Amino acid sequence: MKELRENVYWVGATDWKVRYFHGYELSTHRGSTYNSYLIKDEKTVLIDTVWEPLTDRFLENLSEVVDISKIDYVVMNHMEPDHSGALPTIMEYIPNATIIVSKKGVETIKEYYHKDWNLKVVSQGDKINIGKHDLTFIEAQMLHWPDSMFTYLSGENILFSNDAFGQHFASSEIFNDLVDEAEVYQEAQKYYANILTPFSKFVTRKIDQLKELNLPVEMIAPSHGIIWRKEPMQIVEKYYEWAQGKSEKSAVIIYNSMWGATHKMAEFIAKGLGEAGVEYKILNTGTADRNDVLAEVFKAKGVLLGSSTVNNGLLTSLMPVIEDLIGLKFINKVGAAFGSYGWSGESPKLLSEYLAKAKIEVIQDGLKAKYMPDDEELEQCIQFGKSFGEALLAKF
Repeated sequence: MKELRENVYWVGATDWKVRYFHGYELSTHRGSTYNSYLIKDEKTVLIDTVWEPLTDRFLENLSEVVDISKIDYVVMNHMEPDHSGALPTIMEYIPNATIIVSKKGVETIKEYYHKDWNLKVVSQGDKINIGKHDLTFIEAQMLHWPDSMFTYLSGENILFSNDAFGQHFASSEIFNDLVDEAEVYQEAQKYYANILTPFSKFVTRKIDQLKELNLPVEMIAPSHGIIWRKEPMQIVEKYYEWAQGKSEKSAVIIYNSMWGATHKMAEFIAKGLGEAGVEYKILNTGTADRNDVLAEVFKAKGVLLGSSTVNNGLLTSLMPVIEDLIGLKFINKVGAAFGSYGWSGESPKLLSEYLAKAKIEVIQDGLKAKYMPDDEELEQCIQFGKSFGEALLAKF
């Protein structure tokens, strides 16, 4: 239990050891938190719960500040199990309490838990008075589920934003001004890149609507990671920037290689990028963390894919990255492909097709080298990288 403001408490759970999320789809190198909040007024309000395996710790934190049976409302901003997992246990203590959900949340809560709980449906702008304070509800569809919403606490001016503006980051402190903000931003951007990128249009629209409401925001309390207490709107402005697809003047080379030929091509292409004045990173899909790779793609303007040709196709470690490039719908990117081969050589053509499918503009033909590239072919790699870098810079 930790106090955000007088009679407003963090009662969630910190998970120092978790290293994967959404099954094994998202890496969480710095652990995570499941943030739940309690408001004590004339009515007692619980906002979100925690993942089911951490229920006991959650109950201990709650019990430090309230008799659990006295909770009047449970606000479920979003029903994904990392936020709602402890709900069935909590409701055993408070069977007559009211659960507040969005319109879409009604369907989600019933499909997940199949319980006959007392539900109250709220829409954009609805308010509930809890004594000295009001709760105002703000619909946030597709940030990042259809049922998502925010809850705003008047008087204290706290925005409980659920998955929006959060990060997977475990810490002994809960506020952004008490931790390494560079690490927090790295995790926030990685979260946006891997989770929210396909919904960027919704992000822009929701931030515009939030500003139109003209609510004073002194704190943003998401459901994962650090709470934004110092200059809280900084993360909102970052989201707005990220949603525009603004990129750095850089490129990321993503490849794998069977016997080092494609690896050598990658290094010499990178040399050409450097000659063009473009910063770059080289990432091997066989050893790099996939979510970290996607975070680098999110930041960069250019995406260069490389693979040896095997079985008339690609090395399989590239395919999860390619599937994510297609699914995440990155915008305003340019790309090209390269690879080595022994006797058929389809990889650059296939990679170019995948780039196009991912809506990444292919700005030059693919490059390939047979077996191990010789000096002349390595010079071609340098020129390939240089011309790509020059074309990339021309896009700014």
